[in-house]
Amino acid sequence: MQHITANGITLGYDSFGDARDQTILLISGLGTQMIRWSTSFCEDLAAQGFRVIRFDNRDAGQSTHFTHHPVPDFAALAQAVAAQQKPTVPYTLRDMTADAIGLLDALAIQRAHVVGRSMGGMIAQLMASLYPQRVLTLTSIMSSTGNPALPSAAPDVMALLTQPAPNLHEDTVGFLNHRLQFAKRIASPGYFFDDVAQRTLILEEANTAYDPTALGRQLAAIVATGDLRPALASIVAPTLVIHGTDDPLIPLACGEDTAATISNATFMPIAGMGHDVPVELHHLIIQAIVRTACPHKARMH
Repeated sequence: MQHITANGITLGYDSFGDARDQTILLISGLGTQMIRWSTSFCEDLAAQGFRVIRFDNRDAGQSTHFTHHPVPDFAALAQAVAAQQKPTVPYTLRDMTADAIGLLDALAIQRAHVVGRSMGGMIAQLMASLYPQRVLTLTSIMSSTGNPALPSAAPDVMALLTQPAPNLHEDTVGFLNHRLQFAKRIASPGYFFDDVAQRTLILEEANTAYDPTALGRQLAAIVATGDLRPALASIVAPTLVIHGTDDPLIPLACGEDTAATISNATFMPIAGMGHDVPVELHHLIIQAIVRTACPHKARMH
């Protein structure tokens, strides 16, 4: 883990592979840390001949947390969005996009292949739209365009996501069970769910940075940013959209909409995949990223 100042905040990041190779930037999802891009995934991707960088978004892990801002009032936020007024939030996805660009600037990386999952996919989309000269290729995984007409998460999934978990320090078992219940609900039904590995990951994130209010601020950033489609229509980077057919949090239609909105995007649905990246799918997804980033590399490895 290293730290760097970018866009006026501190970002924690890791780098894998040779710094002389082309960079693949991995962007994490809502309320999660960069370790969701597992070390083995990053190492396997770097072995394909890339420098791989993962980092913590603001309000996650070892990057700057905005705890001095209260969690936004979502009723007021929804009302402002419905009235087409500018909502009051600590930051939006555009600020988080500027963080990612700031990280590239601080590391003297001119252009990168950008890969984002879930909320990170939306940030990656905005990078390709707002900073086209910085993005070589775009891979958006289990993400969305923010189109308000798209189907929402299953009601029980949204309830598990948004209801407060027991306090980690007062009820560690309750905290773990709550987080594990959510992880199981959104996991890929076609693949093995490793209960022990998931508990270890949950505890590792909690021990790195326990901030119960962060998810609410990141969720508000998504809501306040709104519909990305007008911006996405301008994307020129070669684009791959990967989505699970059994995603209960961000339904398949959201991935279909992303691919339809971005010109010449390749859509790759994966049967049995939910809102996670099972170990069994690592090779398939890595090869798809590499094929998009550099077709000749995919043929060589």
